[in-house]
Amino acid sequence: MDPTGLDLPPLAAAFIFGLLGGAHCIGMCGGIMSALTFAVPPSMRSPARLSGLLLGYNLGRITSYMTAGALVAGLGTLVALSPQARLVLQALAAVMLILMALYIADWWKGLLRVEALGRRLWKHLEPLGRRLMPVVRIPQALALGAVWGWLPCGLVYSMLAWSLAMADPWRGAALMGAFGLGTLPALLATGLAARQLGSLIRHPATRTLAALSIIAFALWQVWTLLPATGTH
Repeated sequence: MDPTGLDLPPLAAAFIFGLLGGAHCIGMCGGIMSALTFAVPPSMRSPARLSGLLLGYNLGRITSYMTAGALVAGLGTLVALSPQARLVLQALAAVMLILMALYIADWWKGLLRVEALGRRLWKHLEPLGRRLMPVVRIPQALALGAVWGWLPCGLVYSMLAWSLAMADPWRGAALMGAFGLGTLPALLATGLAARQLGSLIRHPATRTLAALSIIAFALWQVWTLLPATGTH
């Protein structure tokens, strides 16, 4: 099932959403990336080592996204037993995308309430991450990134709603993987490039353009559901 209702491949759309969400990623996770980097002893901060650790963090993070996507999409196979139920899941995915757009543009922070749902789980996982600090080896970075991937995040939850509409564990995992890859440029950039990229992504015009693009996509998705809705 293609929850987009468009010719644009869902994986490409998810990747683009990850890119468009870069403003939020830098604001929420950029500080984490910096803290992890500075936690490495100065004598061990070679460019090669730091690059490996940064990739390890993000690979672990994206792996957790994919795991969550597979689990949620698996749940979708249980509830999407009828055409009507599938339409409801697709509509939910569209609504979550609109909430994500409002969040990115800083027009409405209602998605923070959705993030609150994941805080109980995070309370149990966060101590595990502390035990891995300071990170000096790639396996540690992978493990910490895997924990980090469960940090409550409204953008991730929006994409998980889309995964639910996929109603296929493999496709749900792939969708979240594509989204995670889209967030990489904002989180991997370092030094002067990071400052330049961060300034560009945080600019109100960039946020507005990203939000309007996502809203347009979500409304198109809803529009494609209308004829099908009328047949049931």
